[in-house]
Amino acid sequence: MPVTTDIVRSWRAPRAVMRSHLARGRSEPWAFSLLVAFMAVAFVAQWPGASREAFFSPEKPLAAQMFAIGMGMLAFIPVWYSLAAIGHWIAKLLGGQGDHYGARLALFWALVAVSPLMLLQGLVKGMIGPGPALVAVTGVTGVAFAVFWILNLIEAEQ
Repeated sequence: MPVTTDIVRSWRAPRAVMRSHLARGRSEPWAFSLLVAFMAVAFVAQWPGASREAFFSPEKPLAAQMFAIGMGMLAFIPVWYSLAAIGHWIAKLLGGQGDHYGARLALFWALVAVSPLMLLQGLVKGMIGPGPALVAVTGVTGVAFAVFWILNLIEAEQ
């Protein structure tokens, strides 16, 4: 199934989608491709805000900002893997029976599932700028990510 279809399905039945991803079998390249897909969408989502910043502060060119954002995202890859491991260890302490692969898949899929909200967040940041709307969208995105990650991790650790 296409990833976009699974994203839409995740908003209705996140655990069922996670179950289907786990049933695919173990594929580290596929799990990593989910992280890369998220990073690509997150990079694009940063574009409107960086463009707004470049417009209001000409001393900060857009190309330099986007380069810094891209390098920061690449540098963050080990942090995502570490976060997945920490999530697995916490689940283990709570009686989880899964493995590190399932924990990585749970985290990476949660990131992909909230990517539409990240695009919305980027648009709000670029079009409206700082303020209550951006705070609200950022909060909703954070809560949605946490819910998806927890539900995915529960499914992966059973």
